[in-house]
Amino acid sequence: MTVAPDAPILLFDSGVGGLSILAPARAALPTAPIIYAADSAGFPYGTKSEAEIAARVPALLGRLVERYRPRLAVIACNTASTIALSHVRAALDIPVVGTVPAIKPAALLSKSRVFGVLGTDATVRQPYVDRLAAEHGADCIMLRHGSAALVQLAEAKLRGEPLDPRIAQDALRGLTDQPHGDRMDMVVLACTHFPLVEQELAAAAGRPIGFVHGGAGIARRILFLTQGQLWPDATSPGAAVFTRLDDQVEALRPALAGYGLMQVDAL
Repeated sequence: MTVAPDAPILLFDSGVGGLSILAPARAALPTAPIIYAADSAGFPYGTKSEAEIAARVPALLGRLVERYRPRLAVIACNTASTIALSHVRAALDIPVVGTVPAIKPAALLSKSRVFGVLGTDATVRQPYVDRLAAEHGADCIMLRHGSAALVQLAEAKLRGEPLDPRIAQDALRGLTDQPHGDRMDMVVLACTHFPLVEQELAAAAGRPIGFVHGGAGIARRILFLTQGQLWPDATSPGAAVFTRLDDQVEALRPALAGYGLMQVDAL
C-alpha cells in the first residue's frame, strides 16, 4: 500500500507523557508530520480499571485514525499499552506500536541484580510485567511501585508550575524501602510521563541510580515499520489534539511548542 508523504505519525497518551516518545521519534524522522493526541478528559489512566481502559482507548484511537489518516499509531502510554494494545490492533488497519516497560535493558545493565519498576498502579500490577521479568531478568530481584503523584508532577512541570521535591522522593522510597531496595542500582521508568521528571528523580535518589525507559526503542521501531516510505522534504508544525480543552491545556502551549506542536485542537 502506497503511503502519502504527508500522512502523519499518530502518538496517543492520556496526557503529556508521550512527549518523551515524541522527542526521539522527531530526532529519528525530523520531517515526519506529527499528530499528538492526549485524552485529557480521561486523564489519568493509572488509577482507572482495566475494563475502562480496554473500552476507552480503542474507541478513541478509532476516531483519531478516521480523522487524521495516519500511516502508523503509537500508544505512547505504558498503562494503555499493557491493557489495550491487542484490542487496538484488532480494531485498526494500520501498524500500532505499543510502549513496553524497559525491563530487558534494566536487567542487562544492573550490576547488583536488583532493579526497580516505577510506573502507574495499573501498569505495575499487570501480569505482563511479571512475564517480562521472568523472560529477561530471571536472575534478578525486581521491585515495583506505582505512583500517581509522579504522573501529576510531570504534567505540572510542563505547565511551568513550582514542583514539590517530596513527590519524587516518595516515589523512589516506594522502591528503596522494600527489602533489597538498598541494593537497587537501576530503575525502569515504566510510565512515559516519568522520563520528563528523570532529573527530579535523580536528585531525590541521593546515590547513583540508573534510569531506563523505552523512548529510543520506540523510535527504532517506527523507523523499521516505515522504511521505504516517503516523507515531506521539510519539517511542518505538528498538532496536539485533546479530548478536553481547559486552562491546564492552555498552560501547556509553551511546552508543546518546544516539541514542535504549534497547533492545539479539540477532538
